[in-house]
Amino acid sequence: MSPFSDQAIIFNFTSIQRKTIWQIEAQRFQILKSEMNASATVGVGTCLSTSRPLSIGLTPVPICLLRRRRRCLMIGAEAEVELAASEAQPASRRLILLRHAKSSWQHPSLRDHDRPLSKTGRIDAVTVSRKLERMGWIPQLILCSDALRTRETLNIMQEEARGFLEAEVHFISSYYSIAAMDGQTAEHLQPTICQYSRDELFTIMCMGHNRGWEEAASMFTGASVELKTCNAALLETPGKSWEEAFAVAGYGSSC
Repeated sequence: MSPFSDQAIIFNFTSIQRKTIWQIEAQRFQILKSEMNASATVGVGTCLSTSRPLSIGLTPVPICLLRRRRRCLMIGAEAEVELAASEAQPASRRLILLRHAKSSWQHPSLRDHDRPLSKTGRIDAVTVSRKLERMGWIPQLILCSDALRTRETLNIMQEEARGFLEAEVHFISSYYSIAAMDGQTAEHLQPTICQYSRDELFTIMCMGHNRGWEEAASMFTGASVELKTCNAALLETPGKSWEEAFAVAGYGSSC
């Protein structure tokens, strides 16, 4: 099995400000060299410098225990470091698993499905769209839960980054309910991705909810992935089609 490679986790404003690049080589971590003005080695990783002070009293826990020379980049949304666009390998497939932005609890009479975004959530949606655009991870196809908070997250991202507005969009009602079922989301995402995708679509974003979204990210990568509100897991694997990509990643041909 060769799982999806975790390219990045994009953190929102409420997350710890830190950057860590991890690379597995012969089942051990090796610190990648990086030019920086100031750095602090913590635990088994390196905190890269940003324009703001980093919290160096905490040991960064790797979000993905990647297999076979895999690499994971964890990005703090408040850091001002510019990132080079991720270059996909020829015929590689890129999957963005985005959890909706923070929702409001100010209207207790509303159904959970109908809760809108909070002010913080709206800010975070702007931030994550800018990050994805800057990194070159613009989806060609977006599959989105029909819950109000996911639809509002998408609307803000489309207003902020033109690339998101040009993507083909489908609202999938089952993405709301399946996320609450233990261990079911990954198996549900795979056939829906294959159903709506085409061979010429190389980057797809699925927008939904926990706990299902972080369970799916963990299953696809073979690692423990935590997705807080408005966190995006960026996954990549080779494949001439999405069916082949899932097969290469070890998830058979259930498309």
